[in-house]
Amino acid sequence: MFNKMSKRHYRMAKRAESRDDTHARIVDAAILLHEEVGPKATTISAIAERAGVQRLTVYRHFPDDPSIFAACSSGWYARNPFPDIDSLGSGMQGCREGLAALYRYYRGTERMLASVLRDLPDMPALRGPNRPFVDFLHRLHRKLLERANPSLSRESFASLTLGHAIRFTTWQSLQEAGLSDEAKADLVVEWLK
Repeated sequence: MFNKMSKRHYRMAKRAESRDDTHARIVDAAILLHEEVGPKATTISAIAERAGVQRLTVYRHFPDDPSIFAACSSGWYARNPFPDIDSLGSGMQGCREGLAALYRYYRGTERMLASVLRDLPDMPALRGPNRPFVDFLHRLHRKLLERANPSLSRESFASLTLGHAIRFTTWQSLQEAGLSDEAKADLVVEWLK
């Protein structure tokens, strides 16, 4: 009897391992496609083909768009953690450090952010899974404003300037101008003076 139970547990463990592997392959395929063509253009057929599974298998793991977007976002954010903003220096130097860290993050994640942010207005199902990014930017904005001048209100020109400066589209615009990430941060600090 012990031998039969042992074999059954082994088969169940192997089946669970295979299911987890399939799940991970589907998520990886979706992440790559979201980065390459964007969530809007990514089809279940393309995910299945890239993952080496049938369409029905994708649907078994992810019955709807929100479930696959949630899995992709959490997997992608786990691989691309936000910059540490809790250890920024003080004053304008700390503000500059935070901006430079954000801009380096944008450089390293440019393809995915460009694809997702482009598709976001047309795909409400992306909003929830991308809430961590929005929350991070809100926290960063508060921290940078504290560094720039703790007595400023959130309605001040400095607050508006920082709100504009931390947008991905602002980074893209400054990127097109040929500025390094550090030069971009220096420019924003100049705007704040």
